[in-house]
Amino acid sequence: QVQLVESGGGLVQSGGSLRLSCKASGSISRAYVMAWHRQAPGNQRELVAEMDTRGVTNYADAVKGRFTISRDNANNTAYLQMNSLKPEDTALYYCKYKSMSSSWIAYREVWGPGTLVTVSS
Repeated sequence: QVQLVESGGGLVQSGGSLRLSCKASGSISRAYVMAWHRQAPGNQRELVAEMDTRGVTNYADAVKGRFTISRDNANNTAYLQMNSLKPEDTALYYCKYKSMSSSWIAYREVWGPGTLVTVSS
């Protein structure tokens, strides 16, 4: 089993920065993807950014140039550095871990409980 612990959410003014952390523990696969998703009230959950063990990253258009995902392999921790925050970034941010097979097919998915980010105008 894999457990995820998120931290770093909070209240920040528009234009400010926050860094989210997601630490994975347990039976970590050799190949995996760690991602950040977010869900604002009344909206669907959406992908923000993801990074896999090959170093490949993917960002939502809305955050490109402002958010950066990174990973500390030694500590199985993913980070999301969020700069130039806007009120529309306000949401519950969830960390997601996906175990990947040698054929790069996801065979296990785990979600964190979420951390709230609030950006005031």
